[in-house]
Amino acid sequence: MPARQKRSNFFVVAALAAAMLIPFPVLAKVIKAAGNEFTHKAVTEARLRSQVEFLSGAQCAGRMMGTEGSEKAAEWIAEELSQRGVLPMGESWFHGFTTESGARGNNIIGFLPGTSKSSYMIVAAHYDGLGIREGKLYPGADSDASGVAGMLGVAAMMKEMVRIGKNYRKNIIFVALDGKFADLAGSKALWKMLCDGTLTNPQTGEAVKQEQVTLMVNIDQIGCTLSPLKSGRLDYLILLSNPASDYHRGSLRVMNEKYGIGLCLGYDYYGSKDFTRLFYERVSDQRPFVENGRPAVMFTSGITLNNNKDRDTADTLDYTVMKKRIWLIFHWIERVI
Repeated sequence: MPARQKRSNFFVVAALAAAMLIPFPVLAKVIKAAGNEFTHKAVTEARLRSQVEFLSGAQCAGRMMGTEGSEKAAEWIAEELSQRGVLPMGESWFHGFTTESGARGNNIIGFLPGTSKSSYMIVAAHYDGLGIREGKLYPGADSDASGVAGMLGVAAMMKEMVRIGKNYRKNIIFVALDGKFADLAGSKALWKMLCDGTLTNPQTGEAVKQEQVTLMVNIDQIGCTLSPLKSGRLDYLILLSNPASDYHRGSLRVMNEKYGIGLCLGYDYYGSKDFTRLFYERVSDQRPFVENGRPAVMFTSGITLNNNKDRDTADTLDYTVMKKRIWLIFHWIERVI
């Protein structure tokens, strides 16, 4: 049966159920089951490959901050978010900032409204790369075109849930961060906006305060299977979080089992406390939030020998596993939201 017909049939069933006064908990289960079917179909291997190929292709020229290629990537990301029902955060998608050296960058910030007027979750991924150096293109497919595709995948899945009647309690702020390779300039600029009161809810006009951000989710490299946690298990995902946040780790295990995704899960950086601390606290975009005591997590598939090399191309990623990672991140967000 075509997807469009299935969706139409679902709405008919839901309407009949409501008319027959079926108890709300039962109806909610019907909606949830249908939602799972449609949300998974919103993220396909073909779509992920197409997204990564564009961002890591010649037209974006490595996406170095301040370049024409970066601008093309930014415009494309804004359009992709718009197609997923996400609203621009303020008068524009683009929120510029200047680094200490005078370089200019742009964060792309979108908004998916929830029922709360004062509670927010941030879902972010950096889109900048190393650009072209000495005539060589550094595609940045895994780092971090894969993370941007992951963020867009989460937005697409949420769009499907909203379409069938799901109401999210928290507002979701989607951010494509610039300046990862400029000492995390984009994430620092985002934090400054929260501190200065210049990031506003487009529906209420009120400033989003840093204490209202209950969680920052950073998706940084989720496309490769070249650094497995266990021999022979290419289907894995790493969650880095505050050591005290057992709830986040437990929720990931529950969702992994509940939806039959079955990924091999890790909660540190290959057993190293020092590297775990480095990637969670210092060198990734959740750093300003961690430093200021706000809850934050990072999803990754680890660093590989392709990172920051001209061989980090779209052909090196595993889109079957990447799709499952995005499914799990989405279901995890739905649980902790």
